Amino acid sequence: MEKLLMITRVKGRPHYYRTKKEEYAIIRFNLDADLSSLFNWNTKQIFVWATAKWPADKANVAPNEAVIWDQIITADPSQNPNLPMDRRKSKSAPLPKSERGVIKLRNQKAKYQITDMIGNIAHKTNATLELSWNVQPWVGALTWTTHKPWGNWHALRGGKSKKFDFPDLKVKKDAGAGSSSNKEAKS
Repeated sequence: MEKLLMITRVKGRPHYYRTKKEEYAIIRFNLDADLSSLFNWNTKQIFVWATAKWPADKANVAPNEAVIWDQIITADPSQNPNLPMDRRKSKSAPLPKSERGVIKLRNQKAKYQITDMIGNIAHKTNATLELSWNVQPWVGALTWTTHKPWGNWHALRGGKSKKFDFPDLKVKKDAGAGSSSNKEAKS
């Protein structure tokens, strides 16, 4: 993860079908990743996702982890020797080999909002964003994120943001009679 741009914490209903109001975080980030070395003749697609991780409130408990963004990068069908020649035609123009697997996101809003099990994301510290991937082959076992080189695959360099804290709840100033009280932002 190259850069965390903005975290907004609001109180409201994160999903339209929820009746309970809870705190949740909305994240924007930049991401530059080169996963092109993961493509070979046996790569069908690569599933890439970004997670937010923060320590649990209690000791000896696994850290909290929430997926905030994901994407599937498919292989170019014309390069697949497992398909008959008549099915190797791509529906869209094929990407150059150097661009397949290269991700460049700017000011990307997370697909999924973050909330805590108890509905309170306040005072969560030492959180990080982390990039992970899964290679789904035409034949063989699935392969998961590796931080060490393996065969022709390069190790994932970086892939983790600096630590950050979730900000205070977004508030609006009361417009009535010069009062200094705050109201919670509604979404």
